[in-house]
Amino acid sequence: MIALNLPKADFRFRREGDGIYVFDALRRRYVKFTPEEYVRQSFVNFLVVHKGYPRGLMNNEVAIEINSVKLRCDTVVYDRDMRPLMIVEYKAPTCAIDETVLRQAYVYNMALRAHYLVLSNGLAHHCFHVDYVANEMHRLDALPDYQDLCLNV
Repeated sequence: MIALNLPKADFRFRREGDGIYVFDALRRRYVKFTPEEYVRQSFVNFLVVHKGYPRGLMNNEVAIEINSVKLRCDTVVYDRDMRPLMIVEYKAPTCAIDETVLRQAYVYNMALRAHYLVLSNGLAHHCFHVDYVANEMHRLDALPDYQDLCLNV
């Protein structure tokens, strides 16, 4: 595994057939361990352990529908009233975080109207605050702790 630009996380693995699976605490099941899943599990661990995000207010692979097209958000973080607060879009470490990835998260946000969009390939992380009053999106220098998220919505 490539070293990510995230704190080390402990994973629970198991082998099934010819594949390796990792336990996803948010989905409460083992999922195929792919490069993107490695980033997801590492980033979720970072959010929970280092940024104070409540595990109970996060979901992975959230189904949404836009113009009759079914899509899945990688991770959605909710506020205490279960309103979407943040969308996190992951890519494998070999994939660049570019405008295409931002556009993908922005499309998901058309359905969820979260106040934050985060993009990560495990090496680079980009966080944006969506200001619905000014109809603007601002890039943040750092990912806020959970307690600070609700102050800026």
